[in-house]
Amino acid sequence: MKPTRYITHLALTGVAVAIAGCSVISEQHGPAWEVDKEYRLTILHTNDHHGRFWQNSKGEYGMAARKTLIDNIREEVALENGSTLLLSGGDINTGVPESDLQNAEPDFKGMNMLQYDAMALGNHEFDNSIEVLRQQKEWAGFPFLSANIIDTETGKPLFDAYKIFEIEDLKIAVVGFTTESTAILGNPEYLKGLEIRKPVDVAKDLIPELREKADFVIAATHMGHYENGNYGGNAPGDVTLARTVPGIDVIVGGHSQNPLFEPDEQSGTLILQAHEWGKYVGRLDLVIKNGEVVWSEYELVPVNLKKKVKDAEGNSVRVFIDEEIPQNSEMLALLTPYQEKGQTELNVEIGSADTDFIGERNIVRNQETNLGNLIALSMKEKVNADIGIMNSGGIRDDMPKGLLTYKSVLQVQPFGNSVSYVDLTSAELTDYLSAVASKEAGAGAFAQFSGVELMLKDGVASNIKVNGKPLMNNKTYRIAINNYVAAGGDGYPKVTDHPNYTDSGYVDADVLVEYIQKNSPIKGADFAPTGSVKR
Repeated sequence: MKPTRYITHLALTGVAVAIAGCSVISEQHGPAWEVDKEYRLTILHTNDHHGRFWQNSKGEYGMAARKTLIDNIREEVALENGSTLLLSGGDINTGVPESDLQNAEPDFKGMNMLQYDAMALGNHEFDNSIEVLRQQKEWAGFPFLSANIIDTETGKPLFDAYKIFEIEDLKIAVVGFTTESTAILGNPEYLKGLEIRKPVDVAKDLIPELREKADFVIAATHMGHYENGNYGGNAPGDVTLARTVPGIDVIVGGHSQNPLFEPDEQSGTLILQAHEWGKYVGRLDLVIKNGEVVWSEYELVPVNLKKKVKDAEGNSVRVFIDEEIPQNSEMLALLTPYQEKGQTELNVEIGSADTDFIGERNIVRNQETNLGNLIALSMKEKVNADIGIMNSGGIRDDMPKGLLTYKSVLQVQPFGNSVSYVDLTSAELTDYLSAVASKEAGAGAFAQFSGVELMLKDGVASNIKVNGKPLMNNKTYRIAINNYVAAGGDGYPKVTDHPNYTDSGYVDADVLVEYIQKNSPIKGADFAPTGSVKR
């Protein structure tokens, strides 16, 4: 794929502010850059790594190939007298069992070897305790940035708000912002003592300060790219930030996991995002002269991605999109013990399935699926509940047809939440179902149900049937949910303070493993969508 050239794109609002910022520096201290000298800067970036330190079964992506690619780019840039910055848009945690069981130690140590310069904190960095997050920062050895996640005890950012890099004679500010949705997406237990402020509000005060300190401002964000600023039920993302707050030259984003093959220019700011899992490394090459960007070029470089083609006999085969990138031997030496340890612990057979169970993000967050029904039922039966409810954001992958292992389940449910339950009156249950069934399609809050049917109109549930029987006014009903949504995660009604609430202590993945072991083979026909919520 050929890189996209952007020669004049930054000669708009962002650069106008940059020139103004330089004039302030000139009055106070004078610019450090030489007049008429061309400075070459290459910004490399990834986002939404989600535990993919190892290549997949098809030999795609992986940190060992990424290191070879980045080392080669750095060498190429250095030979042209340029400099590089390597940034991450966050969400290193959660997604692959080998990583999850080891608190993403291989991932952060791999990033250390890759020499990342900084990363934005993602919402999934709060799937673990703050103690684990601090340990991850030690493994990483580079700044974790977020200007809007505040430690309420100190009134200051939990980690650094920004870092200024001096690259040759240029001062480059990198500031971090994290989606305000972290307040509902993060595990409430691990967010105690933190305040999640709105990034745009924080940026309005902070960016002008940075313009006086730096020649160029980059925002490393975990906020999401939503086309034309249409963020729907999500929190405002990068487009809103760029349109609302002048003075940001480049946004290196994450969260929505989009492959932006061309930068999205908004009010003179270039917005970048490199899909997910290290499938691509984003590369923005810039030439800066007299405080202005006079030339730029951008591309997403695939990391051993493959496509399907027909061979000479007409068979479908996979081939590399681009030339194969060799895996770096030093990185392999670092990561192999972690991969082997994970494989030993995870490749234990627990049963089988006669069809694919669907948990793919774009499907399970928009409609009822057989996997959503299976998980909700397994929780329901474990705690003898009448109804099981599962938030789709907690379902992270498909469960494929054939033999199932503990790893198969952990790929689906990696968060280590516990199954909890609460007994509700019919009136309380009606209110709860009204709130949960109203969660917008496309969001992680979108609910999967077992044991209930209902009609939803104008946000109110009616014609409720529990296990085929109409709701009875003089009866209480038990709902099974995970402790994450019970505490208000994903914006669900908080029930942990309800007098009838109980945390069973059973880990959700273990509950699903147990159900599969008892009921194998799992038959897709038993969990086919039935339209439990009618609108």
